[in-house]
Amino acid sequence: MTTCEGRRSKWDACLTPDFHWMRNGCETAAQRVGCVFRRPPIPTASAYDSPEVNRSEVFSDQFTPLTWMRRSAEKQTSHRDLNEPLIDHIEGQLFLNETFKIIVEEVLRKGTDVKEKVCEWKEPEELALLLDLELRATGEPQHSLLQRVKDVAKYSVKTSHPRFYNQQFAGVDYHSLAGRFLTEALNTNLFTYEVAPAFVLMESEVLRGLRQMVGWTEGDGIFCPGGSTSNIYAMNLARYRFFPEVKSQGLWGLPRLTIFTSPESHYSVKKGAAFLGLGTDNVILVKVDDGGHMIPRDLDEKIMLAKSQGAVPFLVSCTAGTTVQGAFDPLDLIAGVCEKHKLWMHIDAAWGGSVLFSKQHRQLMKGADRADSVAWNPHKMLVAGLQCSVLLLRDTTNLLKQCHSANATYLFQQDKFYDVNLDIGDKSMQCSRKVDCLKLWLMWKAVGSDGLAERVDRAFIHVRYLVEQMKKREGFHLLKFVNVCFWYIPPSLRGKEGNADYQERLAKVAPIIKERMVKQGTMMVGYQPLGNRVNFFRVIVFSPLVSQKDMDFFLDEIERLGNDL
Repeated sequence: MTTCEGRRSKWDACLTPDFHWMRNGCETAAQRVGCVFRRPPIPTASAYDSPEVNRSEVFSDQFTPLTWMRRSAEKQTSHRDLNEPLIDHIEGQLFLNETFKIIVEEVLRKGTDVKEKVCEWKEPEELALLLDLELRATGEPQHSLLQRVKDVAKYSVKTSHPRFYNQQFAGVDYHSLAGRFLTEALNTNLFTYEVAPAFVLMESEVLRGLRQMVGWTEGDGIFCPGGSTSNIYAMNLARYRFFPEVKSQGLWGLPRLTIFTSPESHYSVKKGAAFLGLGTDNVILVKVDDGGHMIPRDLDEKIMLAKSQGAVPFLVSCTAGTTVQGAFDPLDLIAGVCEKHKLWMHIDAAWGGSVLFSKQHRQLMKGADRADSVAWNPHKMLVAGLQCSVLLLRDTTNLLKQCHSANATYLFQQDKFYDVNLDIGDKSMQCSRKVDCLKLWLMWKAVGSDGLAERVDRAFIHVRYLVEQMKKREGFHLLKFVNVCFWYIPPSLRGKEGNADYQERLAKVAPIIKERMVKQGTMMVGYQPLGNRVNFFRVIVFSPLVSQKDMDFFLDEIERLGNDL
């Protein structure tokens, strides 16, 4: 392949000192096909100074991947080849630059613009063709890969959109996003101080700050891959505290252990019982009131009944912010029952834990400081970004490590040159553990505790506004929950509550409206039945990007989509 050591150009500024752009004196992307990278003598710093760099010219859609051209032209293996990296850093960095442009434009600008769609709906067969999902033996050129990036962005749901009310994750915090980018770039494993020194210290500090919000001056904790895992950790720790022999002997010598929770609790409690070998039949459901709150008196009675039947109660899992209704169990009263029977009290505060930042609303979690463990997902109301989940413990006996350690000598040597207590990997059920603390730490540093409190308070303000506006409109029938849950009653059903088919017809309204909004891309909101209540809408409002205008649009759009039903 012919090369030319022509004069240095503005493209040189894109390159690292390890490489120099050697070209044929060509100015167009098509002509640059013949160019290759060569390792030149180390130049002076001034050789790379260039105030004007048009990176889009260097990396246009017609740009041909030079590394692949070189390798296809030089199909030979030599000692020289084996001393060269398989990954071309310059080409990779240029690809990243173009990818970031797409992310900023398609995801962060368009994805947060109310004039743009929340989603671009396609049926599965069509979407599979559009994305060209098949994986092949040979790679694709960079311009094709960039198109794949654009397509993935285009056809994904824009969860940062101000009109995405579908799930308990929404919005975007740019400091958290920067933390996520940095986390991915550093690509480290949070198990020892030697490989993740900054993050071992950072995780400890973030957990300390969150424990203080609960009301604990001491304790322990760990970042987990989601709230479900946090709940299962708590169940395992509680069992180990009462029956430490289970770690070595297994289930054979254990009595029939029982867990108590409400029918409104997250399904991970039953999953955890199955996963840990306790059995879902040993998850005893405690009655709730009309608002979805656990009834402490019924809890006490069911614990005594289980004991009388030969079972051994060991854990109560209560909820601060149930998934559907948003109910907060009466934690203080439940704590009294747990202390009476000497049971482990766990709070699933994955959704509601963030109210602890708010002076105005933290009373919803009164009594949380009396619990043994708290699960909390800052990726929900605090908008820290998926995934950001913690398990907080009041325990100061190193129970996490005692319960989960395997003492792998290739990782956790005891004769290291630093304090081995900083090697936290044996606290986890995982070996490979992602760094999830940076996104929360950077966001918290940026806005402070006061800024996080403002987010919580603003979410409640929007909820109150939405409820008040619903009361003024004829077709909206509110359910008395903390979350905004409601039926939309179309004109054809109004005043016909006594008809035999009323409930059956009402159950079909929410699914039809949901289908219409998704296919038109105007917004997204979830629905579900609950108990004897047929399908109703559940609005999740906490994104810092949401305005009252968005709330008004939401109501107008529900009416528009359902008025003809």
